[in-house]
Amino acid sequence: MPDEMKNTAGGETHLTTDQSHPVLTTNQGIPVADNQNSLKAGARGPVLLEDFILREKIFHFDHERIPERIVHARGSGAHGYFEVYESLSDITKASLFQQAGEKTPVFVRFSTVAGGAGSVDTPRDVRGFAVKFYTKEGNWDLVGNNIPVFFIQDAIKFPDLIHAVKMEADRAYPQAGSAHDTLWDFVSLMPESSHMMMWAMSDRTIPRSLRTMEGFGVHTFRLVNKEGKSTFVKFHWKPKLGLQSTVWDEAVKLQAADNDYHRRDLWEAINRGDYPEWELGLQLFDQQLADSLPYDVLDATKLIPEEVVPVRKVGRLVLDRNPDNFFAETEQVAYMPTNIVPGIDFSNDPLLQGRLFSYLDTQKSRLGTTNFHQIPINAAKCPVMNFQRDGMMQTRVPQGRANYEPNSLSKAGEAGGPRECPVTGYSSFPGRKENNEEGDKLRIRSESFADHYSQARMFYNSQTSNEQAHIASAIVFELSKVELEHVPVQVIANFRNISEDLAQRIATGLGLALPEKARAAAEVKDLAPSDALSIQKNMQHTLKGRSVGILVTDGSDADVVEAIQAAVKNAGGTVKLVADRINGITLSGDKKVKADGKLEGTPSQIFDAVAVVLSKEGTLKMMKQGAAVQFVMDAFGHLKAIGYNEEAMPLLQKAGVEADEGITGTGDDFIEAAARRFYAREANIRNLA
Repeated sequence: MPDEMKNTAGGETHLTTDQSHPVLTTNQGIPVADNQNSLKAGARGPVLLEDFILREKIFHFDHERIPERIVHARGSGAHGYFEVYESLSDITKASLFQQAGEKTPVFVRFSTVAGGAGSVDTPRDVRGFAVKFYTKEGNWDLVGNNIPVFFIQDAIKFPDLIHAVKMEADRAYPQAGSAHDTLWDFVSLMPESSHMMMWAMSDRTIPRSLRTMEGFGVHTFRLVNKEGKSTFVKFHWKPKLGLQSTVWDEAVKLQAADNDYHRRDLWEAINRGDYPEWELGLQLFDQQLADSLPYDVLDATKLIPEEVVPVRKVGRLVLDRNPDNFFAETEQVAYMPTNIVPGIDFSNDPLLQGRLFSYLDTQKSRLGTTNFHQIPINAAKCPVMNFQRDGMMQTRVPQGRANYEPNSLSKAGEAGGPRECPVTGYSSFPGRKENNEEGDKLRIRSESFADHYSQARMFYNSQTSNEQAHIASAIVFELSKVELEHVPVQVIANFRNISEDLAQRIATGLGLALPEKARAAAEVKDLAPSDALSIQKNMQHTLKGRSVGILVTDGSDADVVEAIQAAVKNAGGTVKLVADRINGITLSGDKKVKADGKLEGTPSQIFDAVAVVLSKEGTLKMMKQGAAVQFVMDAFGHLKAIGYNEEAMPLLQKAGVEADEGITGTGDDFIEAAARRFYAREANIRNLA
């Protein structure tokens, strides 16, 4: 038998000396001669223990999975850079903010909170928004969410919150959902969760895309300049594409249409060069302003309205490269709020203080070694020099005797290693008695944290009437899944402190009498509404970053189809053809095209707008296909623009489409409408609370 051929048990031959491929090796670099068969004692004999190639391969496979994150398990990541617009040296000495135009490499991970790693992208859930900056002075991790507040005020309650929202302990369901007994039982007994629940039940938790959601640092931090002056800061990420969310029915159907909807959307946008961008915004304020506010800036269940402290945009975040390997990068990336650099510091927010403890412990549990910082995605891009040694999976090879400090080895002509530097090294901002940052050791919560309803009321009052209906409907849906009869009653009693209108809508939706209002621990104030809290008030009417689907059949007008394609692309959007088959579509003029998606697997919910361009014969055919009727019906029900030609009208009629400003022809009127959602339509097509 020739050297380059090998016969396997099934008679199949494999080339083993093909010089067009690199040589397969073990993890020790030993070339592998046969990757198809175990080493045996005879053709039908037992496998030999000495087969180190088999043992290494199975050993590695057995340990390919690491413990998934307890929260934020399902994530998607991307590489990019942060570019600062102007020098911020007057407020911080952090190196990445010193010079206009300075670019800092980043890795960003987006995630859902409640679901496991194998859950879907589009449940109603908070989204994580974590950014790792590889600065010249070490890594800075800004680990936040797409919502600026949180459920609890003190980290000691975090295990209880997550136990409550995760799958119930006895039955292990629901997965990735909050519509069940234990979460709402917890919420009903924790009024401090009221503000966050308004956000969680709003459209903020069913985003259209990772590219169209905001990000927040949640907590109050400090910026410190070279003179040691401190400025309080809250961090914001503002998407360049503006805000956009789905509607609930659409989000539910997206789970069936594409479990990886957000992950795919992010990957494909970067792959085609439509790089997602956000602007970094800072809310900057001093102690005097903090003291003047009717809430405590150290309370993570509170926000500062942008009308009170404007957001100053200081730089942009651009994601321009997809990961090379999901596990090595997106799965192994380890974010920690403790990763900060000189010029950035913490506040006494008790939730933040608990997070500073928790994350390091978590990374050791997940990644198995204190050397997780040496994994390439976690490794700093500046010099790392210290006396930490050894440990599991140590990959560095330190030289010399100096593994302790202080030492005097340099006096003997040997390398003595690095030393601390009081001038450039990190130093924490000192606490001050006059700001109540010192006192007796007590398990106590400040009275300034006691108002649990005023900001929840502000959030609800800041929404459009349509968004208020979405919040009420979401709560009715969630509470309808709760089997503990006393829990919805307690929730409604709490929510009467937020809005009598909201409480009545929920009670009516559940068929319950309005219960007595729950006692509030502090006076509930009527804070001024903030337009910045509404998605619909901040949506951009643009096709940039959006997707349009065109339903076609044999005989569809080629000129119309091509005109729509050109106009959408010219407006910055993407366009896909949908048909009852992928290949062999013949448009008018005998023009052959290939569809981008088969109708049954490409429903309208994956698009932002649709055009229906059919021939007369094609319309008759489509009217007999449930998928085609549903395609149009869902586009209408999900408040999207629908462009159509005259021949397609019978299909629209069968789908129950009624004329409004979002139902157009196929020309410029469609392109203009495709950049919008038509929320006024909703009251006529579904019952909202």
